[in-house]
Amino acid sequence: MKRILVTGGAGFIGSNFVQYILKEKQDIELLVNLDLLTYAGNLENLLPVQDDKRYVFAHGDIRDRAFVNELFDKYDFDTVVHFAAESHVDRSIVEPELFLTTNIIGTQTLLDAAKSHWKLDPDNKYSREYAEGVKYLQVSTDEVYGALGKEGMFTETTPISPNSPYSASKASADMVVRAYHVTYGMPVNITRCSNNYGPYQFPEKLIPLMLHNAKEDKSLPVYGDGMQIRDWLHVHDHCAAIRTVLEKGVVGEVYNIGGNNERANIEIVSLILDVLGKPTSLIKHVQDRPGHDRRYAIDNTKITTQLGWAPEYTFKRGMQETIEWYLENTQWVEHVISGDYLDYYAKMYSEG
Repeated sequence: MKRILVTGGAGFIGSNFVQYILKEKQDIELLVNLDLLTYAGNLENLLPVQDDKRYVFAHGDIRDRAFVNELFDKYDFDTVVHFAAESHVDRSIVEPELFLTTNIIGTQTLLDAAKSHWKLDPDNKYSREYAEGVKYLQVSTDEVYGALGKEGMFTETTPISPNSPYSASKASADMVVRAYHVTYGMPVNITRCSNNYGPYQFPEKLIPLMLHNAKEDKSLPVYGDGMQIRDWLHVHDHCAAIRTVLEKGVVGEVYNIGGNNERANIEIVSLILDVLGKPTSLIKHVQDRPGHDRRYAIDNTKITTQLGWAPEYTFKRGMQETIEWYLENTQWVEHVISGDYLDYYAKMYSEG
């Protein structure tokens, strides 16, 4: 892991990972961040590393085969960490084609570039036993498993059963990655994480959205009864888990990454109101979105027992630090909220 391509490194999880890995691994020679800078990509997220001589930003589309191949030829990557994706379920319901092309074709484009540059060949015995010192890591989501009932947890052997265009596109991308491993000997890992929270998250997602609205005394839109349950993972724990998989993960394996923090959405909204000293009357229950999964829960036994990773953040500590970060970085929030976002917000959370 000396020369790394990170895709989507200007987004929430990607930018946290770029900061984390450059700080924690001083032996990295080069990290190239490939990002198209769509609405959720923000170079302000990378200000802490912008002067690091090992860091390079490349503005481009993961679906652009010529550009991606040029990057591989120029920088000779030995590691790919693929975050770049359209990731918001609500948006996927409105514009599914964008999710399918970006998340599936974009993934295939990266795999093809890596396969070509790493000289993987299904008829070559060496490549079938995996090229030494290279790895492709697909960052996926627990949403590919679908929804759980009141009991049980997702394991790596849970059948794939996506329920939204977003999760279907991510599940499809995972299957393409698996196929390239089996067919071409691509040295891959797939990680599937639970809901992330922490600094630099775009304010369409639950925690920063509710924080921003509560601070401004605006209504807090809660889907349905708000009893949708998610497992919450602090983004710094996620970054540490990804590093662990890159360094210790068995090639071809899937690893679930969870924070052991199941919470209902309404519980998180109420916590935010309580911390900010705001009334519960700000909560506004809106029509639930189509196909809204009721519960997710991650069993992270495999990564904790086999690779030795475990989440460090308690939910109390993580939420405290997250709330403090957003309150101290109100200018960042204002910068990322654009006219396009305001139009989208009005459409998603209007009455009816």
